[in-house]
Amino acid sequence: MNQLPLGIRLRERAVFEHFVPGPNAAAVEQLRGIAAASGAGVVWLAGGRGVGKSHLLQATCAAALARGIEAVYLSLAQLRQFGPGTLDGWPGARLVALDDVACVVGDRLWEQGLFGLYRDIEDRRAVLLAAAREPPVRLSFSLPDLASRFAAAHLLTLQPLDDGGQREALRLRAQARGLELPEETALYLQRRYRRELSALYELLDTIDEAALRAQRRLTVPFIREVLKARPP
Repeated sequence: MNQLPLGIRLRERAVFEHFVPGPNAAAVEQLRGIAAASGAGVVWLAGGRGVGKSHLLQATCAAALARGIEAVYLSLAQLRQFGPGTLDGWPGARLVALDDVACVVGDRLWEQGLFGLYRDIEDRRAVLLAAAREPPVRLSFSLPDLASRFAAAHLLTLQPLDDGGQREALRLRAQARGLELPEETALYLQRRYRRELSALYELLDTIDEAALRAQRRLTVPFIREVLKARPP
């Protein structure tokens, strides 16, 4: 995948093919359309933790890059320590994806940087994708002009997967790592641990590493053994 400044990299698994749409099928199709064309506009992804905002931002960038469209993914949570100057220097990007926007809302310098980026993208008729847990109207921007512009963005509200969708997502994650996740094992993880997909992914990553070391299959007894030894 494309290497980005300051160590930010598109995750290998963050592609549309590894995303279970569930109730978000319409949103995924719209993002696929954005990645396939050099259109213009601003789209805001809203949704709670674990619904796939970061995955979809990166998947859109990856699909655009595969078509030769210059795209960049910027996690503001990771870049915040480096200052708003990190928003400069993307004049050629046809698609800019901003993750974790809420973490800089209220910081006037960062908001000025966002406003400058917004205006540049608007003038170039490029695409700006932004993501946060809340829609823009619920965030406390310090710059009214920036607030009003983001409030006018096309809003895509993402919903969490149901239990069946979560198990399918876990199986896809395991397959991407070359593992088979039996149904009974996925059910065990759901029943015994917090039913939040990001937390289940972390558990699966821990189990995967242990399985590779021990050369074991992902059976319920093996997972009990691994997680019993896992620090709380």
